[in-house]
Amino acid sequence: TCLPRIAVPHRRLPCVSSGTTQHGMALNKPCLCTLRFVSCGRGGLMQFECSNPSDFRIEANGVLYAARTLQRSTLPVSPLLITASDAATQQQWVAQVTLVQEGAVPPVMSKDLKEIAFPPRNMDSQLKRMKRDWVIPPINVPENSRGPFPQELVRIRSDHDKNRSLRYSVTGPGADQPPTGIFIIDPISGELSVNKPLDREHISSFHLRAHAVDLNGNQVENPIDIVINVIDMNDNRPEFTHQIWNGTVPEGSKPGSFVMTVTAVDKDDPKTANGMLRYKILSQNPESPTSNMFTINNKTGGIITVAAGLDREKVPQYTLIIQASDMEGNPMYGLSNTATAVIRVTDINDNPPEFTAETFFGEVPENRVNVIVANLTVTDKDQPNTPAWNAVYKITGGDPTGRFSVPTDPTTNEGLVTVVKPIDYETSRTYVLTVEARNEVSLAKGIHTPRQSTATVSIRVIDVNESPYFEPNPKFVRLEEGMMPQSTLTTFSAQDPDRFMQQTIRYSKLSDPANWLRIDTNTGRITTIAILDRESPYVKNNLYNATFLATDNGIPPASGTGTLQIFLLDINDNAPRVSPQEVEICEKPDPNAINITAFDGDLSPNAGPFAFELANRPVDVRRNWTITRISGDYAQVSLKIGFLESGIYEIPIIITDSGNLPMSNTSYLRIKVCQCDINGDCTDQQHIMAAGLGTGAIISILLCIIILLILVLMFVVWMKRRDKERQAKQLLIDPEDDVRDNILKYDEEGGGEEDQDYDLSQLQQPDTIEPDAIKPVGIRRLDERPLHPEPQYPMRSAAPHPGDIGDFIHEGLKAADNDPTAPPYDSLLVFDYEGSGSTAGSLSSLNSSSSGGDQDYDYLNDWGPRFRKLADMYGGSDD
Repeated sequence: TCLPRIAVPHRRLPCVSSGTTQHGMALNKPCLCTLRFVSCGRGGLMQFECSNPSDFRIEANGVLYAARTLQRSTLPVSPLLITASDAATQQQWVAQVTLVQEGAVPPVMSKDLKEIAFPPRNMDSQLKRMKRDWVIPPINVPENSRGPFPQELVRIRSDHDKNRSLRYSVTGPGADQPPTGIFIIDPISGELSVNKPLDREHISSFHLRAHAVDLNGNQVENPIDIVINVIDMNDNRPEFTHQIWNGTVPEGSKPGSFVMTVTAVDKDDPKTANGMLRYKILSQNPESPTSNMFTINNKTGGIITVAAGLDREKVPQYTLIIQASDMEGNPMYGLSNTATAVIRVTDINDNPPEFTAETFFGEVPENRVNVIVANLTVTDKDQPNTPAWNAVYKITGGDPTGRFSVPTDPTTNEGLVTVVKPIDYETSRTYVLTVEARNEVSLAKGIHTPRQSTATVSIRVIDVNESPYFEPNPKFVRLEEGMMPQSTLTTFSAQDPDRFMQQTIRYSKLSDPANWLRIDTNTGRITTIAILDRESPYVKNNLYNATFLATDNGIPPASGTGTLQIFLLDINDNAPRVSPQEVEICEKPDPNAINITAFDGDLSPNAGPFAFELANRPVDVRRNWTITRISGDYAQVSLKIGFLESGIYEIPIIITDSGNLPMSNTSYLRIKVCQCDINGDCTDQQHIMAAGLGTGAIISILLCIIILLILVLMFVVWMKRRDKERQAKQLLIDPEDDVRDNILKYDEEGGGEEDQDYDLSQLQQPDTIEPDAIKPVGIRRLDERPLHPEPQYPMRSAAPHPGDIGDFIHEGLKAADNDPTAPPYDSLLVFDYEGSGSTAGSLSSLNSSSSGGDQDYDYLNDWGPRFRKLADMYGGSDD
């Protein structure tokens, strides 16, 4: 039998190929080998691919080239894979090519499998005898070996050890690379040994390289690769990925329904029996309706149902103990482990809702809406608060007008019979409804709705006193305006819907804005009490609305309202008027025409077009003015003369409307003539008045100005008075202070009254003292008296006799004693500054006649001849 394959030559065929590739690249590189595809007559187009395209390239004819210069150290250790693909069928075939250094001989195994011999080097004859079976087969070492250690694995030997001493070594992971120390080699004998137990689950294989060197360290053989595979032992139990598995299955599922899949893993080699697992169910709880409701696929762990009868309402949950065993489930040699599978039976709608009673009763007052009449209760064995348990109610009979609805209470799942439209007792006194209950989801196949899913609801209607109603409402009446009082308009009566109650209705007026109407309390007849006027402000768009109340004598009484709309037809009852009624022009008007408009409260044809005419009197109207009709509603009043004196003129204009019986009216146009500036604006008082400033407004403005001035004057007077009081307070002298301290200011110690200069002429001529009013404000000395009414002190004559000063002082002291306004301190009198250079002493302290005579006045003799008289008067003996 011929099979398509890639034929690889047993020997390397050196060749040189020149040319170009299919991409146009120049070729002048050594050919490594040529591969041939055996098609067995298929004749398809083959495409070759190399597993290492960066270092090697294969052409479409199967020739393998080196893509770059390769060194010995860069030669791949693993075989090179060549893939042949059929472009038509997409099939692939793979071959291996092992590359060695040129001149080297692949290592071969000796007949003794425990010994590896290095192949001879640089021998052409041996190259010719090279076989493909030179590759060293892997060395298999079982894991978890108990020793003894070190345990010999293989011996490495070179032909050069016959004539010289060699040293052997191994390199790679497990020898001189981490994990180190696992493999050791005897450098002299070349015996390779394992030093400790191996764990396949940790490292499944080791790749080592053996070396042979002489005593000088020179390499005598090419290194050879040694692969050590760790043989698996059944040293690991299966482990479930979860200790508890949760699954669901709908109730009523048929046998063979998938439930869930459990999974266990084994660290041992899955390609051997050590890692091949098998599953089985050890137990089922509860064992209802049978003990074998489920089965498990022993290879995949899939759990399915094998029996019918799953019912959530009976058994809501099953618990299975699952076992996983390796060694393909061999109970004698295999290892096992267990896990728990919890299977919850999910609900389906296999139980319809059933009413707890066949008939439910309720009652409701008439005309009430959104009230609950009855509560319908049901039972459902399905899982609560699920679509299979939630009830939906539907009225299937007894309510043709749709006055009831049955929503569901989401908490109790009850049906709430509710009134959604008013019920009339006079129409129907009772209702008998047929209500059906279903679930939100349909029943499962094979489940039929029982008779208990339908119930009857009997509802009794309670009669209540209903409000009377007007018919029609509103009532529309067309009348002409001007209807006289006591005229009958219409009868606006109400109906009582309570046919089974003997009641009377009384009428009253609820709203009549213009107070035009009256209604009979018993019959509802409406009459007028005033003239109906279409032009009244209470009439909008020719409509007048009045509201009436109808009340019965039920218990409790009920009332209803009705609106009467009166459409008033217009009659010609309003005379036309001129608009505007007041205008303003200049003495020399330019232009001299005034546009006016006729205004009539009536409607067409009782209004315009209008006729305009000037009245005959006064006679100067037609002499000075003329009127011209512009259109049906507009006219123009013009001035015949070129100048008119300032003043107010009233022009009577006769306006006639176009009614069937025309109405005329003399309307006065008030024209204000004023003096105007160059811009045509009034400049006299008439213009101010025309602008809205009348006599009353001007008087009000003047009064406001006068009041404002009075307030300002009062404020100024108050400020001056306050300033004067403040200055008066400053003139008061503390009685505890010495007057001299207030009169004089000393800049240095010493000095006394003898050092001061006084102008004694002021004492000789006291009447020449300047009045206080002449002195500027704020410069009065602190020892001066406050401002009080002056007492009757003696006046000093102008005679320059030096002896009269004593009499003057004596009279002054007597007047001071009798002065009730004199302050109780020494400075009773006002003394001006006496001037400097006086030989007299100080007069700052004087005793009156009432102060006693214990004062020594002899020192007055020392003041000079002018004060000797004083010394004689007050000095001397007691007599």
